[in-house]
Amino acid sequence: MPRTPVALSVLNLLNERPMHPYEMAAMMRGRGHDRAFKVKESSVYDTVQRLAERGLIEATEVRRDGRRPERTVYAIREAGRDELLIWLRELTSHTSPEYPPLAAPLMYIYALGREGTVAALEARAARLEAEIASSDAFRAAGRGEHPDFPRLFGIEEEFAQEMRRAELAWVRRIATELRGGILPWPVVPDGEEVGEPR
Repeated sequence: MPRTPVALSVLNLLNERPMHPYEMAAMMRGRGHDRAFKVKESSVYDTVQRLAERGLIEATEVRRDGRRPERTVYAIREAGRDELLIWLRELTSHTSPEYPPLAAPLMYIYALGREGTVAALEARAARLEAEIASSDAFRAAGRGEHPDFPRLFGIEEEFAQEMRRAELAWVRRIATELRGGILPWPVVPDGEEVGEPR
């Protein structure tokens, strides 16, 4: 079973109703899934093929709308629905031992020196602020265009936004502490700060 974000999205969409891969990709973009992973039509088609080969979904009909090319419509099978529910329960209920992307560079950030670290953190804060503003605008536009759109369908972006806000607050605090000398910087035996240019 290809446990990828695209596979999860395909199974979930087909659990709602049968559709063709092009429609799935359009719905992923419309629901903002491309904010969590890259939505490429080729990936959607490849994933659909792999899921069909494993018996989790099946082709149910071929449609032709006007002069458009034929499109194969897929539906979820019982095995696919079972896999989707098991997978969602695991993802939702279990914590992951993986470190967030910022954890690895933080282990070695002292190599940038105090000023370089503050500059890098301030640049990250600016990017987070832009992402937060973009997400707020995206969600506000979505509510305006689709006032009946259930909040539950966008709850993953709500969660992501909370994580961005928490990260932004932490990054700002650490940058302020470093700039003000509240967070002590390590020194080498000769008294120079670790990571400072020589």
